[in-house]
Amino acid sequence: MRVLIDYRPALRERTGVGEYTHELVRALARAKTLDLTVFSSSWRDRLSPDDPDLQGVTAIDRRVPVRLLNLLWHRLGWPGAEMLTGRTFDVTHSPHPLLLPSRDAAQVITIHDLSFLDSADGSRADVRRDYPALVHAHAARADRIVVSSRYAAGEVARRLGVPPAKIALCPPGAPSWPPRQAPPKPGYVLFMGTIEPRKNVGALLDAYEQLLSRPAKAGRYGKHESLLPELVLAGKATPAARAWLDRLEHPPLRGVVRHLGYVDADRRRSLYEGARLLVLPSLDEGFGLPVLEAMATGVPVVAADRGALPEVVGGAGPLIDPERPGDLADAIQKILDDEEFAGACASKGLARAREFQWAETARLVCGVYQAAIEHKRCASA
Repeated sequence: MRVLIDYRPALRERTGVGEYTHELVRALARAKTLDLTVFSSSWRDRLSPDDPDLQGVTAIDRRVPVRLLNLLWHRLGWPGAEMLTGRTFDVTHSPHPLLLPSRDAAQVITIHDLSFLDSADGSRADVRRDYPALVHAHAARADRIVVSSRYAAGEVARRLGVPPAKIALCPPGAPSWPPRQAPPKPGYVLFMGTIEPRKNVGALLDAYEQLLSRPAKAGRYGKHESLLPELVLAGKATPAARAWLDRLEHPPLRGVVRHLGYVDADRRRSLYEGARLLVLPSLDEGFGLPVLEAMATGVPVVAADRGALPEVVGGAGPLIDPERPGDLADAIQKILDDEEFAGACASKGLARAREFQWAETARLVCGVYQAAIEHKRCASA
């Protein structure tokens, strides 16, 4: 089976979509069941055919600006995969909600979430311009739609009117990191993710202000630390997050909360290792990859009871109402104060993370490709 995957989201500063794309390609390459090609198009970022993560994969790189190609693809459906690559394919797979054009191949798209239908603040101009306007039509034309959670599957069916039989659940795998040996002292509280409105970082800052105002007890936050641990925000900030970052420059959060910016894949594991817990208070998540990464490292997790987060956490940590900062503060304090509870959460998280395997993701996606080919064949008959 000849498959083409648009690899552009994985070229640099990989967020959740980029990480899913990168790891899926690696898993499919290891399975050795496909004639797999990855495609890249960028004016600045090059895709190297010698990349060790792409062994066994054909890499095709074209020097065409991303936004120009997206405009042509999204609005004109041109140029097709065959013209760009000089090859023919049985399946083209877009890691985004809009199709990768092809003359003859079955077409698969991935929809991780539909947050762009509600707000595209901080997104690229082409995302704001095209995704809300075109996603219904592209979803209808796709032969199969990949989602990473049951929650996302329900949203795609409900909001886009897609028949459930056309939607395929292919959750990501956990990283193959060895769990850390012991929680750090003093450590820090970690938020990982793009700092944008739906991530609800403002509520996390409100919760931290509440924790700072509570009476301190000697040793409350660990035998070696009587003060509230530092809060570390790791992730690229969108323009819409400016007000949150401004709060870090003034009391009571100044010197207590630190923004690191984007953290690349090579540094993420060490950042998790130093965390007492991960907090993800998002108002909506199609999956929530940082939760899975934290659990795989042995880090306790506090997450919102919204979107796919309860599905991913699976009872391994406290779930809170993200619109109640007091509840968030209580959950953070519980893990910081109660070492036995924190240890139990970490153990449950490790067990939960082992249920997510990239080899299984690759197996499921290969099945999606077969179903997409059959769907196109029947539709063309």
